[in-house]
Amino acid sequence: MFKTIKNALKTPKIRNRLLYTLLLIVIFRFGCHVTVPGVDILELNKAFEGVTGLSGLINIISGGAFARFSIFAMTITPYITSSIVMQLLTMIIPSLERLSKEGGEVGRQKMNRYTKVLTIVLALIEATGLYLSYKDQIFVDSTILTGVVVIISLIAGTALLMWLGEQITNKGIGNGISMIIFVGIVSGIPSAITNVVGLIAPNSVFSTTGLLQAIGIAIGALLLVMGVIFVQQAERRIPVQYAKKVVGRKMVGAQNTHIPLKLAVAGVMPIIFASSFMTFPAIIIQMFDPNIAEHTGIWNVIYNFSLATSTTTVDVWYSIANAIVYLLLIVGFTFFYTYATFNPAEVANNIKKNGGFIPGIRSGKPTADYLSSVIGKLTWFGGLFLAIIAIIPMFMRFLPESLSSVAFGGTSILIVVGVALETVQQLESQLVMRHYKGFLE
Repeated sequence: MFKTIKNALKTPKIRNRLLYTLLLIVIFRFGCHVTVPGVDILELNKAFEGVTGLSGLINIISGGAFARFSIFAMTITPYITSSIVMQLLTMIIPSLERLSKEGGEVGRQKMNRYTKVLTIVLALIEATGLYLSYKDQIFVDSTILTGVVVIISLIAGTALLMWLGEQITNKGIGNGISMIIFVGIVSGIPSAITNVVGLIAPNSVFSTTGLLQAIGIAIGALLLVMGVIFVQQAERRIPVQYAKKVVGRKMVGAQNTHIPLKLAVAGVMPIIFASSFMTFPAIIIQMFDPNIAEHTGIWNVIYNFSLATSTTTVDVWYSIANAIVYLLLIVGFTFFYTYATFNPAEVANNIKKNGGFIPGIRSGKPTADYLSSVIGKLTWFGGLFLAIIAIIPMFMRFLPESLSSVAFGGTSILIVVGVALETVQQLESQLVMRHYKGFLE
């Protein structure tokens, strides 16, 4: 990895992309410290001191922006939710499906525009709920003017994050949305390390139990990282043979190659989407009713069910039901993204057009069926692996209280390691495209 980064820095165009990405990341981190107008800092510190549960989850993803009530307090969640909704609508509404598949660049731009409009609508709802939830706690006054300014500031922050993500994707390195979440989580690593070290000597007194817990957390994190790297890097190679053919006036000889099929083609996006999808209802309900935990009824049930992803304050049965739905969502999004990026019928058709075949498999539909069968088995394995790794830490919250801080650790490590690997792979592909001699050697 370090060799790849070193070689990338020697290539001017890739170095410019890296510096551009770094600049946008600095802008993101700067924005995380810009508090919205009208906030009483003293009351803010009291209200968000030791933030945990759902608020703690949002704060982790936002890189501390939520606890500071900055312009990025809502993070990129509205855009992620909007993307999920638009992709589901594409599967349901025929006109949107035609637009996404047959519209070309114009269709892609229209779909992108619809996603942005829906993002602003969701951001407006979430910002309004956020202001109503805290207007009597952390603001200097609760006038209409203050509310309008706060809501506009939060919406502007989400729009800016959406723009930063697009710019990183188009002109930088890596997936912009994943990169923003990655940076937000990484920014909390120093405090997480401090908490783990604090287990060893709480109140300046050495604790053997705390030391064993810290060692257990470190070993678990290491095994998790190794597992994620294995799944992200592992691939099944499908052999393909090409017969001799005439190209112009030349006879091109037979070639033997392969189709690399990864275990986790979709990367970490299913984890990110599933996490956002599960926690979004609780976010909205809590914003409009801060005391929902004290009430009863259907909204309290939905709130506790959604909240089970990120806190220990709910019953274990909520956590079990939530874990099952969370697993299904991760696997479902894994299949969705895999088949969105790899079309077996299209690949089989391209192999046939170029005079190729998979040994032992007839060209055409049998090849497409074979590829579909292989990619289905790989996706099941990769999706279930990611889902189980993300779910196991959820039940560690019911162990001693000192270990509850690792409840969201599994998903965080999956996202961080996955995004890091994807970024390095993109760097390598950029180097190969530019025929970097030092790298190819």
